[in-house]
Amino acid sequence: MTLSPSIPISSSSPSATLLRPSHVNLRLNPKPSRHLFPAKTTDFCDRPRMFASAARIRAKPKELILGNPSVIVEKGKYSYDVETLINKLSSLPPRGSIARCLDIFKNKLSLNDFALVFKEFAQRGDWQRSLRLFKYMQRQIWCKPNEHIYTIMIGILGREGLLEKCQEIFDEMPSHGVAPSVFSFTALINAYGRNGQYKSSLELLDRMKKERVSPSILTYNTVINSCARGGLDWEELLGLFAQMRHEGIQADIVTYNTLLGACARRGLGDEAEMVFKTMNEGGILPDITTYTYLVETFKILNRLEKVSELLNEMESGGSFPDITSYNVLLEAHAQSGSLKEAMGVFRQMQAAGCVPNATTYSILLNLYGRQGRYDDVRDLFLEMKVSNTEPDAATYNILINVFGEGGYFKEVVTLFHDMVEEKVEPNMETYEGLISACGKGGLHEDAKKILLHMNEKGVVPSSKAYTGVIEAYGQAALYEEALVAFNTMNEVGSEPTVETYNSVIQMFAKGGLYKESEAILMKMGQAGVAQNRDTFNGVIEAFRQGGQFEEAIKAYVEMEKSRCDPDERTLEAVLSVYCFAGLVEECEEQFREIKALGILPSVMCYCMMLAVYAKADRWDDAHQLLDEMFMNRESNIHQVIGQMIRGDYDDDSNWQMVEYVFEKLKSEGCNLGVRFYNTLLEALWWLGQKERAMRVLNEATKRGLFPELFRKNNLVWSVDVHRMWEGAACTAISVWLNNMQEMFLSGDDLPQLASAVVVRGHMEKSSITRDFAVAKAAYAFLNEVSSSFCYPGWNKGRIVCQRSHLKRILSSAKQPSDESKKDRIITLSNSPFPLPGSKTSMNNVKRDQHSNVNAETSITTRTELMTSTV
Repeated sequence: MTLSPSIPISSSSPSATLLRPSHVNLRLNPKPSRHLFPAKTTDFCDRPRMFASAARIRAKPKELILGNPSVIVEKGKYSYDVETLINKLSSLPPRGSIARCLDIFKNKLSLNDFALVFKEFAQRGDWQRSLRLFKYMQRQIWCKPNEHIYTIMIGILGREGLLEKCQEIFDEMPSHGVAPSVFSFTALINAYGRNGQYKSSLELLDRMKKERVSPSILTYNTVINSCARGGLDWEELLGLFAQMRHEGIQADIVTYNTLLGACARRGLGDEAEMVFKTMNEGGILPDITTYTYLVETFKILNRLEKVSELLNEMESGGSFPDITSYNVLLEAHAQSGSLKEAMGVFRQMQAAGCVPNATTYSILLNLYGRQGRYDDVRDLFLEMKVSNTEPDAATYNILINVFGEGGYFKEVVTLFHDMVEEKVEPNMETYEGLISACGKGGLHEDAKKILLHMNEKGVVPSSKAYTGVIEAYGQAALYEEALVAFNTMNEVGSEPTVETYNSVIQMFAKGGLYKESEAILMKMGQAGVAQNRDTFNGVIEAFRQGGQFEEAIKAYVEMEKSRCDPDERTLEAVLSVYCFAGLVEECEEQFREIKALGILPSVMCYCMMLAVYAKADRWDDAHQLLDEMFMNRESNIHQVIGQMIRGDYDDDSNWQMVEYVFEKLKSEGCNLGVRFYNTLLEALWWLGQKERAMRVLNEATKRGLFPELFRKNNLVWSVDVHRMWEGAACTAISVWLNNMQEMFLSGDDLPQLASAVVVRGHMEKSSITRDFAVAKAAYAFLNEVSSSFCYPGWNKGRIVCQRSHLKRILSSAKQPSDESKKDRIITLSNSPFPLPGSKTSMNNVKRDQHSNVNAETSITTRTELMTSTV
């Protein structure tokens, strides 16, 4: 594949400042100082000499040399002396003297102060410094460790799994005049228990009792926890519990939760119920951990209803569960998709007088959204507001995600405005969800406003946010603006991800800007970002839309060599290459391959094959494909589109079925929409269903697709078809010509120029663009109307007609007295389907599309146009 690094992808557009956070200062083209780059560089071979001289320099001073502390303690957290000691010890080199470090603190620090130092190092996991300090203290009289210091030190080493050192320190206690107490014993038990040696924990418990050290509740909780995690039998765990109670130690919430955790891990439902009831009888109030373990236990057993029963029993006994208990149970039902059961719990909590909180509503909103019940989401959110439950950022994030996934992109933006009005502070997840929805739906203006809002708040957009902005601009074919966003994210330090690069490549791919796609691909490689399946799919589509069919197939071959498995979209893209090239046999082979893989060919694949067969006058095969679509039991979309193509839904009341399908597809975003409508219009046009094609194009533009299609000002009336396929381009040009004629006959002033945009980007400068599939089809079609449509010298991607010629063309149609029956410059009607077995030339079908305007040039058959390029 040939790459073209010469395509400029940077932009100096002033609008870049709108995309850049205001607090990020950038220096453009800084002048390098000669002092920044010395002429002579230091060789690595000179390093020993450098280090030796540095060592000599450091050997001169007598005082202790400290490095920079890796972690500086928070100011004001401890007293000045404790804070100073921690920072000095943190900066001490591995072989530095602790004695010299502590000289200035002699007799100034108490053992409680040292305990704070050990705890600070424990939080950092710095056991080495802790052990060095501890060994130093053992050798001193003024700061000899007490039992509390020993306990802390055993805990620090236990967390690191250093059991031998733990045991060594514990055994040293008597020789240093410190008697082990319940605390040091418990610390050692915990060290063994957390490292999976529960038998040693049990031995230490027995040793405690023999040495007449009474275990505490903490000791028993530690032993029970280590035994439960270590796999001790349930009966023996209960034996420990009974032993504890026999010794007069009252179980607490930790004890019960530990036993419930063991039940959850082992799936012991009856045992969990018994523990929970014992807990309630003992007057211990459950917490969120209790309910979490209960739910986990009965979820494993598929008996979540049992948790509801236990909550009811609590209510009957006068102990009312709090909101956390219901939320945990709700979350469990939501995870399993059990909407009915979740709503049952919701009503149960309301009946018990427990007021739902934001978390409760968020769980239910997410559940409704996942099941596509968007009206219920709206009703529940309204109920939430009416009940004076304030939504939080998490609630709005769920709503943004739900409606974004459902294709309600403008509603997502409305939610953001509501969020701002309610003074709920958005977080990065909010911004990413918002801009992603705008990107999917092509709402570039809204994406830009949200980015400005982030700028005002001093929030640096993440890579995901910038990717959404790029995608939004790309959906509207605003290439320069997208590149400004792409370059800005580099400037502010948001590194482009593979998704970012893929968004840019796919943006160019839809418009056939393959040179620009190659440049981005080159930049992607230079950044060390690996290509994935979506990258290759975009490159294949870019070459196809740009008429480079051989390069498209080469990209597919390279994809296989890269061990990147093709997906359904890849196979569809390859089929589209053969469709553009008019290679019928290759199309059939690819279509069969898709079926052989057990994949139901998409509606797009069927439409491509219908267009190929229609152009080749193979009507029997076209009828067979339509029958396949009608009889498809796996997909209603196939059935509805097949019947629409044949004309079964032309009536306005039946057309609602088609609109329902279009709305359903809208939720997938503009990327799918462009591909879907292009293939559908391709099929309709070549099957001779021109009026239906016009109606479908109208549906596409109503849903925000092809926003660049029709533009009008005093100087230029344009139709931009560079992102369209042949059939869609011919449909759009027909509508454009008819609309111009209607405006002209209504008395509107004609522009100086009528322009059909067929190519954009770097290739506008090259005359080879005339051979591009869409450019060739558009030129031939317009020349059927008049030879006055031509390529200007100043741009090879436009087909234009001057005002004087345009006036003559539009005036040629007669205007009868009946205004409702004006002659159209292009007649868009639905041709009858040829019966199976008949042969109808496509030239006859094409002639039917025009009115009585004299043809000045003829259209060459599509197969002749395409096969010569491959």
